[in-house]
Formats: sequence, C-alpha cells, structure tokens
Amino acid sequence: MKRNLWLLALCQGLFLTNNVTFIAINGLVGLSLAPFGWMATLPVMGYVVGGALSTPLVARTQSRFGRRISFQIGLAVALVSAGIGAWAVVSHNFWLLVGATVVAGYYSANGQLYRFAAAELAEPSYREKAVSLVLAGGLIGAIAGPNLAARSRGLLEIPFAGAYVALAVVALVAMVLMAFIQFPPHTVAPRGSHQGRPLWQILRQPVFMVACASAALGYGVMNLLMAATPLAMQQCGLSFDDAALVLEWHVIGMFAPGFFTGNLIKRFGTLPVMGAGVALNGACIAIALSGVELHQFALALFLLGVGWNFLFTGSTTLSLGAYRPEEKDRAQAAINFCVFAVMALTSFASGALITTQGWSMLNWGSLGPVGLTAAALAWLGLNQRARRSAA
Repeated sequence: MKRNLWLLALCQGLFLTNNVTFIAINGLVGLSLAPFGWMATLPVMGYVVGGALSTPLVARTQSRFGRRISFQIGLAVALVSAGIGAWAVVSHNFWLLVGATVVAGYYSANGQLYRFAAAELAEPSYREKAVSLVLAGGLIGAIAGPNLAARSRGLLEIPFAGAYVALAVVALVAMVLMAFIQFPPHTVAPRGSHQGRPLWQILRQPVFMVACASAALGYGVMNLLMAATPLAMQQCGLSFDDAALVLEWHVIGMFAPGFFTGNLIKRFGTLPVMGAGVALNGACIAIALSGVELHQFALALFLLGVGWNFLFTGSTTLSLGAYRPEEKDRAQAAINFCVFAVMALTSFASGALITTQGWSMLNWGSLGPVGLTAAALAWLGLNQRARRSAA
C-alpha cells in the first residue's frame, strides 16, 4: 500500500510540476503573443476549459479501462500538448498556444483524480491520510515547477519554447512511474447491471453539495489570485525570478501541509479544518491589500496555498462518504467539472481584472467566494447538528 501511495505521490508531484510551469509561463507567453492585453491569460483559461470539457470523457475512460490505462492516456496527451505548445511559441501563434492548453486540459482532468485513486489504494482507516499524502507529493511541483520555468525559458533560441519541451520530458517520466503502480483490479460492469443512484440524487445530498462547492470555490479563489500574480508582479516592477520564487512558496503552502492535514482532520474533524482554510484565505487577501512588496506577495500567496490545502483535502474527504463505489466515476466527475468550470471563469477574470482594474480590486473581489464558502460550511455544520439532535 505504502509503495503504491508513494509512487502515486510522485506522479502527483510531476502533475503539479506541469501545472505550476503552465501558470508561471502561459500568462507571460500569452501576453507577448495575444492581440490584446486582456487576452493574456486565455492560455491559462484554455487549460481549465479543456479540463472541464474532458471530465465526462475521462469518467467514461476510467469506467471502461480502469485507473492505470486512463492515467497513461492522460500522460500521453500531456506529452503531445507540450509539443504543440513548443511549436506555437516558435511559430508565434497565439491561438495554437490556446489550443495546446485546451488539449492539455485532458491531462489535468485525469490528474485531478489521483487524490481519489489514493483513497482506493489505502485501507478504510487510512483514507484521509492517503489523500493527504498523495496531495503532499505536489511539493515536487512546488520546487521543480518554478525552477523548471526559470531555467528552461532560455533553453532554446525562442524564449519559453524550451519550457514546453521540458514538460514533454516530465510527462515521459510520469508514464514510467505510473506503470509500476498496482491499482485494484478493474472490472467492467455488465450492461444493465445496477449502477447506483442517479447523479441528481447524489448531488442533492447536503454533504456532497458543500464538498463540491468548497472544492470549486476554494480552487477558484486560489486560481484567481495565483494566475494573476506573475502579471501583477511584472506591473509592480518585480522580476520573473521574483515571481517564480513567490509561486514556489505558494505551491509549498499548497502541498507541504499534506503531511499533516490528514491527521488534523482525524483529530478535529473535516469542517473545522475547512473553516481554518477559509480563515487563511481571508488572511491572504488582507496581506495582499496591505502592499505590493516582494515579501507581501510571498506571504499572501503562501497563506493562500495553505488555505487551499485545508479546503481541498477537506472537501475530498467530505465527499468520500457521499457516494457508493459503483457511483464513484460520475460523482468524482461532477466534482471535478464544478472545479474546472469555476477555474475557467477565474482564469479569464484574473487576466481581465489585473490588466483593467489592478491587483487591489482583484483581491477585494475575492472576498465574495470566500464568504460563500464560509456560509456553506456553516450551513452544513448546523444541518449536521440538527440531525444529531433529532436522532
């Protein structure tokens, strides 16, 4: 079990290396190629739109072929899309770059299922820690992603083309590691057999609604601020290396808590840990509004990362009790679709707001989804308390 989880954590780390490098370079490459400045983050948006569009296809692939083959297909798509991205930069083709990131979204939709696969690789009593441990593998991305972006941007004659070539190599390494993971045997359900409850019935459960909303809104706030950070820092006269450093600390904040978030959930409960995540998001916004020095960007983005970890690990754990094994593919696809849909909106909004309204307005606007998340958690807590009282 431990061997499989560590291998999956390494794959999670390489997945996040891809994500962080994309975030670090796509906005800047988009700004240099886009016809208009407000379109700069369209390549970032393309990545999450591609993920949202791919979730139904990924769910069917997972159901038909199982975890291993489906994950390998996702990595093959990552390899191809990185090659297309490199060619788009060399040929100065903005729309080809956007298309490459949309295709890469299929890999993102697959990678978002690693955390659910972790729960299946562990004993029931170890599920929270397994999810947390695999998410902690993202620390590899925290270190490798920004450094890969910074060191590979001048690898080829055309700036940043080398970064996409490096991402193709990352995908190849992940494919090798994935081949050694022993997933539970996959069985295809006979046609006409019992497939569990309809999706609408799963969605109506308060626990599932709040898990889905918290994952989507938590990811949305994180993506809104993270995607805009390289552009905001450039506007403030800070260097690309400074932006890479801030993103490195942000992703450390996202995944370093993975080594103990599962223990916190075991000890204090899922909702209190998620509530702490909301509070950390609020602290991030307060610090971001206090100034635009390097240390303020770094601290704000670090707290944003920790807040995201608490919310995302908590929402994943919360959702595990809301569906049955035969319902997992469509339930997990529904959660990921909501996450990608909100991320697509925030990816576009981050570029439009940072280039037209500025960093401060972007942070003030983030208070809305943070407040909605807090309200959803409070509602579920009161709902669960009322049910316990009635019992």
